[in-house]
Amino acid sequence: MKYSSIAFRLFEREGEDVFYDPVYHGRTLKVFGMDEWPGAVLKYFGDHYLEIGYGLVIFDTTGNYPRDRFDTVINVKDGKKMGLDPLVLASKGLMDGYTAATILQTAYGLDRTLTERLYADMLAGKVKSVSEAVGSKAKYSEVIQESYTPLDEALYSGKPPEFGKNILVNLGEAYSITVAGMAFLIVSAVVRKRRNTVIGVNDAAVLAYTGTGGAAIPLITRPMRRRATILATQYAVDSIINLSGPTLILYHDPDTQSVIYEANGVPPGPMRKHVHKKEAAFIYRTPETIDVQWGVLMEEV
Repeated sequence: MKYSSIAFRLFEREGEDVFYDPVYHGRTLKVFGMDEWPGAVLKYFGDHYLEIGYGLVIFDTTGNYPRDRFDTVINVKDGKKMGLDPLVLASKGLMDGYTAATILQTAYGLDRTLTERLYADMLAGKVKSVSEAVGSKAKYSEVIQESYTPLDEALYSGKPPEFGKNILVNLGEAYSITVAGMAFLIVSAVVRKRRNTVIGVNDAAVLAYTGTGGAAIPLITRPMRRRATILATQYAVDSIINLSGPTLILYHDPDTQSVIYEANGVPPGPMRKHVHKKEAAFIYRTPETIDVQWGVLMEEV
């Protein structure tokens, strides 16, 4: 079989190599494992794509992802000025204005009419930041203020990051899941159209738990040429399992492994091999069938 230039060798086995190829298998790879395994595999993949010249964007809730080789490191902390104001970022051309308005719609429950009004005021130059939107006399201001907090104000305040080719968003010190989810959504909106890029998330299920975090998933998993997304998580939740794309099962509890096999439509029997430490099972669909390949993934872990 001929593989694309962004194929990644998963297993080294005598006489046979197993590859993950975003072009052939699907551009969103879901990785399930316990303890440190998802993060270790995400780094393993990230190092490979950096070596072939791809850009790398990592969202890390553990705080353990190495920071070297990143042009931009965004350390998200509760109450810290982060410069992640979607309206300001839109004014700088880092996302379109309507996307910025819909981010506030998602975060604060604006209806369609209020979102359109906010967008119109942005285009007219009446509102240039979230702070100005909150302080305006428009109806959308009243709705935003119902759930607007000092944590939100800090997240939006300050100088925006530069957003280089390689970006690490360190969420390990963001104890507010609301802050983490909002930062995840805003940066995802900035990088949503990037090509020649791999986007990695750990822990994907945790970040997708909130409405804002869940809204980020479609932005970064949209199929695009010359791009791939790796969603790594310890939790076998429907919001991740049911996304289209192949699955990589790492070492995990037997019942969780069973749930993942079941959700992927793998029939009972020898195709459901138990995965031990350093091993993995790669599940992918073709138009005709479901395939499962096993092997040792990382000798150094």
